Amino acid sequence: MELEPVVEKNLNRHLSVAKEWFPHEYVPWSEGRTFDGPLGGDAWSESDSKLPEIARTALVVNLLTEDNLPSYHRQIATLFGPDGAWGTWVGRWTAEEGRHGTAIRDYLTVTRAVDPVALERARMTHMTEGYSNNHDDEILHTLAYVSFQELATRISHRNTGKVTGDPTCEALLAKVAADENLHMVFYRNLLAAAFELAPGQAMRAVADVLADFQMPGAGIEGFARKSVAIALAGIYDLRQHRDEVVVPVLRQWDVFNLGGLDADGEIAREQVAAHLDTLERQASRFEERRAARAARRAATS
Repeated sequence: MELEPVVEKNLNRHLSVAKEWFPHEYVPWSEGRTFDGPLGGDAWSESDSKLPEIARTALVVNLLTEDNLPSYHRQIATLFGPDGAWGTWVGRWTAEEGRHGTAIRDYLTVTRAVDPVALERARMTHMTEGYSNNHDDEILHTLAYVSFQELATRISHRNTGKVTGDPTCEALLAKVAADENLHMVFYRNLLAAAFELAPGQAMRAVADVLADFQMPGAGIEGFARKSVAIALAGIYDLRQHRDEVVVPVLRQWDVFNLGGLDADGEIAREQVAAHLDTLERQASRFEERRAARAARRAATS
């Protein structure tokens, strides 16, 4: 209730800067042809795809993540409620996120970039599982999570677009990423206001979320293997997570200069600092292993 005026202000800001765009304009429909099945078209073959394998992997992960929108909507609608600015935001956010899955699936299907049967089976499995995070019943934890997650998703979409080598796909994912960035700003601003209202509680939420952060697609079948491949390709790795997601958001909140913390808030801030150090060590180790792996491959070839 205390955050409601901040929600209204940021909702109005969002509506004033969000740019209307249309998924159908970013799909090369003339490239499409009928698949096998009741309509008697051509079966999919891997040779149909013009995209590198890692780009296909990342696109499928990104799309399956977007597919779980009904679960995400249920969570925030339950937590934020249907009324006032909170409820309006839930509807607007859901509508904007909904076009992401539509656009990416249309692109993949029309260009025959991936096996449509395997994609549909993966969608059924992933959506049947649904989605929940470890803090979906507490508002400050949820705001902290989506502040980091929306920025992480933006980076993943943009970098996926770059590795496709297809200007059409890159333009499409740039539009998706722009939406995700505006969503991040909205949530980040709400938690900034929460830091003013309840700094200790907000700091605890940030520390807890960072400690067990997972991308929303973590439940995708084979996600661990896919995420390693995505990291090795530089689409989204620990270095990007630390330096391009966690650090910039924490800097915006000025968490290490924040006053007014209670005892638990101070402990939480220490935990955030320690987590950054851990991420630095993990990112450095991963970069070393990736470089060694690349050197071995170069020597072999």
